[in-house]
Amino acid sequence: MEGKQNPLRGRGASDNPVNRFEGNYIDYDVDEETGEKPSPKTQLIRDDTKTIITYNKSEDISFNASINPYRGCEHGCIYCYARPFHEYLGYSSGLDFESKIVVKYDAPELLRKELSSPKWNPQVIAMSGVTDVYQPLERKLELTRGCLEVMAEFRNPVGLITKNHLITRDIDILCELNDYNCVSVTISVTTLDKDLTGVMEPRTSRPNRRLDAIRQLADAGIPVGVNVAPIIPGLTDHECAEILEKASAAGASFANYIILRLPYKVKDMFQEWLGQHYPERKKKVLRKILDIRDGKLNSYEWKERMKGKGNFSKQISDLFKVQTKRLGLNEKKRYLSTDHFKKSTGTQLKLF
Repeated sequence: MEGKQNPLRGRGASDNPVNRFEGNYIDYDVDEETGEKPSPKTQLIRDDTKTIITYNKSEDISFNASINPYRGCEHGCIYCYARPFHEYLGYSSGLDFESKIVVKYDAPELLRKELSSPKWNPQVIAMSGVTDVYQPLERKLELTRGCLEVMAEFRNPVGLITKNHLITRDIDILCELNDYNCVSVTISVTTLDKDLTGVMEPRTSRPNRRLDAIRQLADAGIPVGVNVAPIIPGLTDHECAEILEKASAAGASFANYIILRLPYKVKDMFQEWLGQHYPERKKKVLRKILDIRDGKLNSYEWKERMKGKGNFSKQISDLFKVQTKRLGLNEKKRYLSTDHFKKSTGTQLKLF
């Protein structure tokens, strides 16, 4: 049975909650010497899907098409709204989500095939619409880089969002895309507290590294912004103004925010995590979440699910508007262009 677990070093979740579709609880054997569960090693699982571009019709999401070479995420953010998607694959939204990573090894080839199709209508493609395309595995596998090379080959616009400094590795390709107004990057910053990051987002880049990524991208002339997300009431909301100020100083030109979302089993894992790491704040955090979610821990209503409702939600919204205006963020609306899209010649095109 599921029960109260001790935190695992280097992981966000401490257990595998029951899969809501299959009713299976997947346990890990305890260590014979310590009597504790070991942190599971990352396992890569091949995904032989025949398509790579997915589409959504959500009214509160700014893109229609997205790609991601990975399902599941090593970053291990305890609050991640994408965790429940792993249950569709027969896994748990807990430790399985951050240790069993489903990999589309053919992602660049699949993308080239779909962009070559007469049916493809050139449009902005988002990367990291669900899990992070620059999670640690990408350093070795380079599937995101391969997809970006295809984007540059076709001059198809792409918007990226990540928490990982690794994106700076691909500045060369991002510059090629930027020559044709085909790229925009958003760096997510949840907190400036490295210790909080270490237990809440254990395998992500630390806050100073994310700010450095903004700086490097901005210095290269690549449009870059910050996403203050998720804002966790009672835990990180007091940092909003400082995050915006430091991101702006690093070179961010636009900003957005999202309030914490806790769908399905995530709300249970998050509550357990609070009890493990911040027991003195647990009641306050949960009380504030209930306040912005109309007495619930999560909302599924479009638009409301991203920003919340009520007085506290309005306070955050007002603060964000005042600070972004003061810092000159979001002054210019920038649209990515499909004007330069061209069908592939089969080889990498020089864009200079």
